[in-house]
Amino acid sequence: MLLRTPHLYDSNVSKFPLFASSSPFSTTQAGASSCIVASPVLDVGLKLSKQATGSNQQGLVRKTRDHVMHSTGNAYGQAAQGSVLEEEAQLPETSQSLKTYPGQAFPLGVSEVDTGVNFAIFSQHATAVTLCITLAERGQFGGPDGGTTELALDPNENKTGDIWHICIKDFPRSNVLYGYRIDGPQGWDQGHRFDSSIVLIDPYAKLVEGRRCFGDSRDKLSGFLGTYDFDSLPFDWGDNYKLPNIPENDLVIYEMNVRAFTADESSGLDPDVRGSYRGLIDKIPHLQELGINAVELLPVIEFDEFEFQRRSNPRDHMINTWGYSTINFFAPMSRYASAGGGPLKASHEFKEMVKALHGAGIEVILDVVYNHTNEADDAYPYTTSFRGIDNKVYYMLDPNNNGQLLNFTGCGNTLNCNHPVVMELVLESLRHWVTEYHVDGFRFDLASVLCRGTDGAPLDAPPLIRAIAKDAILSRCKVISEPWDCGGLYLVGRFPNWDRWAEWNGIYRDDLRRFIKGDSGMKGSFATRISGSADLYKTNKRKPYHSINFIIAHDGFTLYDLVSYNFKHNDANGEGGNDGCNDNLSWNCGYEGETDDATIKAIRSRQMKNFHLALMISQGTPMMLMGDEYGHTRYGNNNSYGHDTAINHFQWGLLESRKNNHFRFFKEVINYRRTHGVFGRDTFLEKSDVTWHEGNWDNYESKFLAFTFHDNNGGDIYIAFNAHDYFREVPIPSPPEKRIWFRVVDTNLESPNDFVLEGVPGIRSTYNMAPYSSILLEAK
Repeated sequence: MLLRTPHLYDSNVSKFPLFASSSPFSTTQAGASSCIVASPVLDVGLKLSKQATGSNQQGLVRKTRDHVMHSTGNAYGQAAQGSVLEEEAQLPETSQSLKTYPGQAFPLGVSEVDTGVNFAIFSQHATAVTLCITLAERGQFGGPDGGTTELALDPNENKTGDIWHICIKDFPRSNVLYGYRIDGPQGWDQGHRFDSSIVLIDPYAKLVEGRRCFGDSRDKLSGFLGTYDFDSLPFDWGDNYKLPNIPENDLVIYEMNVRAFTADESSGLDPDVRGSYRGLIDKIPHLQELGINAVELLPVIEFDEFEFQRRSNPRDHMINTWGYSTINFFAPMSRYASAGGGPLKASHEFKEMVKALHGAGIEVILDVVYNHTNEADDAYPYTTSFRGIDNKVYYMLDPNNNGQLLNFTGCGNTLNCNHPVVMELVLESLRHWVTEYHVDGFRFDLASVLCRGTDGAPLDAPPLIRAIAKDAILSRCKVISEPWDCGGLYLVGRFPNWDRWAEWNGIYRDDLRRFIKGDSGMKGSFATRISGSADLYKTNKRKPYHSINFIIAHDGFTLYDLVSYNFKHNDANGEGGNDGCNDNLSWNCGYEGETDDATIKAIRSRQMKNFHLALMISQGTPMMLMGDEYGHTRYGNNNSYGHDTAINHFQWGLLESRKNNHFRFFKEVINYRRTHGVFGRDTFLEKSDVTWHEGNWDNYESKFLAFTFHDNNGGDIYIAFNAHDYFREVPIPSPPEKRIWFRVVDTNLESPNDFVLEGVPGIRSTYNMAPYSSILLEAK
């Protein structure tokens, strides 16, 4: 039997619109951005106007046919195979009639078969499942009022194992919204959370429709439904398109937020393009000038930015701009489409973005959140999908506490990732992003959760982690863990890896922060970290690049704030300053916050350059945060997830004003790393690779470190860091034979002398290093 999953969008954007321009769902105010569009999903689950009789009710005509259903055996332990019954459901007179078959169990989600459109959903514990469908263009189906039509599934005919399914003959191949109402046992102490009044999103929906415009407060309570498209042609990736396939030891990662990158007016983009995938495309030249070759995108999978505003609470002024609250694991964030274009346009523009980044030699890594969902906790649940479909399967529960949700994520629930059904969902979604969208890798948020069993206990060999490492489709991808969770499972250097998984190295971050700001006793740790953290990763076949080195990430201080604040300033978050980390290992250089003191500002500038140089000369894979290249500030807020403002938005005006100093230094150092192989080795350092100019390892008060990385061709590089608060007269070793030292970097100097690519000659046998400074000399 023919099976076809949806092609998500054609290059002709206007060919198959999800909603006609005349649709009452879409309203555009004169003189305003075309992104002022009302949600097509109105009061979902509250009023369902039409119900079709189920296959076991009166008014059905059945015919036996010889079609054989798709046969598959997998995590569900079932093979869907047998004859297909044709059923004609007699709808009310206001609706056209539908012909339905029992359908088939696989693939899950929506698929096109030669008999029509098939819908399949897993629920082990459900007792009743109803498919709710609405044509996006009102009036074509469901009566003149455009209501929802319901098809009740007969468990005797529309169920195979734990999968409920139905096929509708001659059904539209696009422009359909759909969801499920599911009922089942009501025993909360047994882990069930069924509520048949709510229309639920299909976990396998490839597109999700909701409000059209990001942060549109008039539509904050919009519901969400799945949709699909079998009409469009496959996306045209181009005849000359190719994947970058950048070796891991050559990566320089730029962590960024798609919306925040161009949402600010200073981006100079059209209002309809700001904060969108298209907006990022327009700013690729900046990424190229900076010199990074991989972007790690904060979550771009469907989430509800208004989740904090659905009830009165201290955070009900916040808008979730980071996106760590996934609704569905397959659908690109629809409100990152330009001009309120909706899910189909979002899918198309996402692919355009990936294609453009690849064309610029930049890989795309997605930050994915498989540790929890948006559905919150039992006190204030936000049921949109998994909780109402089969809570007992999809989430970890505490059998010793009346079946309450376990919370290893700090977000109220924990996805049951190593349950076979949930594991297959995760794997299928990852494969989807690779095959459909051509992404190059994934960073897994709170990945230690993925190392827990169904009871929450840590596993030595987690099935999901192994499956990702061994999967054929994912084999070309970078896979990066955030190796901790909120339940205390800290796995830095110990994350199960099968020699594939890289890790966010939180120990690197902490040790570098402490040394650069002048803490005592950190010299040895600093040396270990910049050498590739062999104490953590030199096991089996692991490599230095499996350490993702970072000093700054999206959560916590920006680089500017790290050198400007001793304390967090999170009052704007509405939690009385109780959120965010209290121990930031930061130093304000003598004054808390903004100051006009020239001496303090000069120290801060040096410290930012010191941090950046240390990051870029370290063995391992460097990652920097969007905005640090111009010194972005959040004014001491170290947990800014809920601010869709200049606190998070990239400030293009500040970038322009600092192009010739701060930005220049950052891009030059990145380029220097990428053009000098001694910094990106694919093996750990041997004694012949480095000389430590140090006889004072045991001095607790020593805050100076100097060393030389040796190049086989004689182009040695000498680097020194002085974290003392006083000048140091530093002895300079002799250069290789027939070479002399050239000064490339001195962070104490003003631009353009702080970085001189061709180098400045005249280096003597000693060098007077300023307090809180670093130098780099190259033998030429």
